[in-house]
Amino acid sequence: MQIKIESQKLLLIFFLSPMLFADAVMPSLTELIPQDILPFQTINRANEAYEKEEFRKSATLFQSLKIEDPTVLYNQANAEYKAGMYDDALKHYAKSKGVGEATRLYNMGNSYFKKGDFKSAIKQYTASLKLKSDDDVMHNLKLAREKRKEKEEQKQKDKKKKDKNKKKRDKKKEEQKKRKQEDKKKDDRKKESDKKNSKSKKEADASKKQEEKEKMSPKEKMRKKELSHLIKQLSKKKMPTMMYQGKENKGERHDKNPW
Repeated sequence: MQIKIESQKLLLIFFLSPMLFADAVMPSLTELIPQDILPFQTINRANEAYEKEEFRKSATLFQSLKIEDPTVLYNQANAEYKAGMYDDALKHYAKSKGVGEATRLYNMGNSYFKKGDFKSAIKQYTASLKLKSDDDVMHNLKLAREKRKEKEEQKQKDKKKKDKNKKKRDKKKEEQKKRKQEDKKKDDRKKESDKKNSKSKKEADASKKQEEKEKMSPKEKMRKKELSHLIKQLSKKKMPTMMYQGKENKGERHDKNPW
């Protein structure tokens, strides 16, 4: 991954050496160094960080360059891949087309594999093998196919489990619906029964009263009528109510008003 920059280093030393004896009032070194030389310092630091396995630092340094050079982008993608930044790595691998094409495609396959996108990984591994036969690529391709199969099988299992759970929920809802309908029918039957019982009771009470009334002798009927009449008269006169208990005569009474 190291970029050859020895010639650029020599140019930088040649350019900087006169500055060691410059007057203090001279402009700063940064102002005097051509802008196309400065990025190589960052690239060198990024490469050093990569060699020390400081991959995130290396990726950050490469990203600060904002250079569209395919080789730099390829090295940046490598650092991002090692740092676990797979989406960024894929983006920059795609922009570095033509740089170590078989390896670039292989690295893209690895990035997709890490993301769990085995279908895309298989596509990249296959494209890499068309350019160059490689045991590592073939091994990863086989592994990706196995993982894809496992993923599809797990997907099917999850779908079956989901469908089974849905059927259970639907069955439970249907049972609850049926229970509600049955409970409603029971309530309706009970209300109808209570209504009929109430009506029957009223009819029975009315019939009982009628029977009692019919069973009363003419004398008892007359007494009841007289007592009712007395209560009404006393009520009109606002007099205390008197309970009158007449003595029964053995003989039959013919007068309509005993009072």
